[in-house]
Amino acid sequence: MQADVRRALQKPVDQRSWIMVIDGQKCVGCQACVVACTAENVLPPGVSYRSVPEVEVGTYPNVKRYPMPTQCMQCDKPPCVPAANAIAPGSFSKRPDGIVAIDYTKFRGRAAYEAAAKACPYRALYFDEGKFYTQPTPAFQPYEEAISHDYGRRWVRDRGKRAEPPIGGGRKCHFCLHRLNAGMVPACVATCIGRAIYFGDKNDSQSLANEVLARNAGKVLRIRANRGTEPRVYYLCDDVQLSTSVHT
Repeated sequence: MQADVRRALQKPVDQRSWIMVIDGQKCVGCQACVVACTAENVLPPGVSYRSVPEVEVGTYPNVKRYPMPTQCMQCDKPPCVPAANAIAPGSFSKRPDGIVAIDYTKFRGRAAYEAAAKACPYRALYFDEGKFYTQPTPAFQPYEEAISHDYGRRWVRDRGKRAEPPIGGGRKCHFCLHRLNAGMVPACVATCIGRAIYFGDKNDSQSLANEVLARNAGKVLRIRANRGTEPRVYYLCDDVQLSTSVHT
């Protein structure tokens, strides 16, 4: 997959089309992807670009539970974009490669965040209140002031001394754009112990992600696709009950 990413980078950005495919039958719900995402993106308390909730289907005693990794779906018709821009113009945009991007310098305050969060059917947005894990303790860990690289810029969190971006605004998954630009797959993909996550360029017929989709054409579903958002994260599942439940 890393070779797929590097091959895609050889094309202009408007010719790339990033997608993620998650095989629900391989996911064991270990949360390793959540931890990797938090560490990679230097996320503070209350902010999580990725989660692994369990979806329950069936009725007792015939109940099944499935771990379902989720994050921003990078929708092709993202309802969060017009909602956010109506309050904070220019704060949200849809990149040519499919990633929904945030301008932290413009996406400020609760009003803009709540409008975007309410519009998102995936609960993918989190508000950065400027908190630190070690804030109530006398000891401080330097990793909390490590530089993050969201959207190609350097962001430094100064343990509450300055409320500078991204503090005071909303944040979400961006497919580890900084890693993609360096020719690497997203942190969650690289960390998955079950090898359940595939990533690549949808415009590349040779990419593994496309191969997996084609091989499992009858098992592909997208969460809440009935909302018309056209999400870029695909799931593989052969349970009809689960396929029905994820549309609600």
